[in-house]
Amino acid sequence: MNALLEALPEAQRGRLESAAMPTWTDPMLATLTDERFSSGDWIYERKLDGERCLVFHDGRSTRLFSRNRQRLDDTYPELVEAFEAQPEARFVVDGEIVAFSGGTTSFSRLQQRMRITDPQAARRSRVSVYLYVFDLLHLDGYDLSALDLRERKNTLRKLLTFDDPLRYTAHRNRDGETYYEEACRKGWEGVIAKRADSPYVHSRSRHWLKFKCVKSQEMVIGGYTDPKGEREAFGALLLGYYENGDLHYAGKVGTGFDDATLRDLGERLSDHAADACPFVECEEAAGQGVHWVEPELVGQIGFTEWTRDLKLRHPRFLGLRRDKKPVDVVREAPH
Repeated sequence: MNALLEALPEAQRGRLESAAMPTWTDPMLATLTDERFSSGDWIYERKLDGERCLVFHDGRSTRLFSRNRQRLDDTYPELVEAFEAQPEARFVVDGEIVAFSGGTTSFSRLQQRMRITDPQAARRSRVSVYLYVFDLLHLDGYDLSALDLRERKNTLRKLLTFDDPLRYTAHRNRDGETYYEEACRKGWEGVIAKRADSPYVHSRSRHWLKFKCVKSQEMVIGGYTDPKGEREAFGALLLGYYENGDLHYAGKVGTGFDDATLRDLGERLSDHAADACPFVECEEAAGQGVHWVEPELVGQIGFTEWTRDLKLRHPRFLGLRRDKKPVDVVREAPH
């Protein structure tokens, strides 16, 4: 048994389960809430605006996966190299890949790296990326999912050497409300509250809660409008979310695009062209200059609020998401 596991408190060590190195595991997901609280039973981490990443290291080679099991190795080769330089061990860790604009994580800036799939081109990119690691799921033949979160994080901190581009995700104890207020002042996306004694469950859970400073969520792209003036490719995207298997129309977004995004997204929209409207509310979504697409692309959208008729108010496009299936996109409402 790994010395770090032998050093666990006896009660925690008894929760270890012998298990082969997994080739995949579903990530644990947080639940959005409007409740803000402080408790010694919880820890509080900075909410990072990036791409979720599960890392599988078998002692020699490393595989990076998005939360919907897309390989990320060629996009982030420096992260692969950083893990392969770690002390020999077999482990699975969970984290978030980010890029910064000033002192704030920027999903829009990260998009410039997410478009790259050639390792050499990725190394030449001017967009530096970092992986904030926050959980340890497997170590040298043992599943750690049943351990308390505090014990998993403590073992993680001792297991890896954290030099850029790998960073340990620090946390605060008790002061959840103060940390949330600080996060909002600094322009962060928010805070993740995690129950300190919670196991790692491979699904969405209320043991992890999102305190968001700004509203944003994934939306399915179901169409677009013609460009006007000197604008390229398209004017606005038609957005929607799923409920009981139906795609519901949530309005249009026409801001947040730079020229490169317009060109790239315009090509993707052409590739997914469709004859039929994908929304339940077709009459509302239709109009002059509207073109339909197969609902296969997912965008991250910032907005101020949901209107009474469930449309996005003041939406802004933040980037494409490749780590979520369209059918999994639902309207996020606080619980």
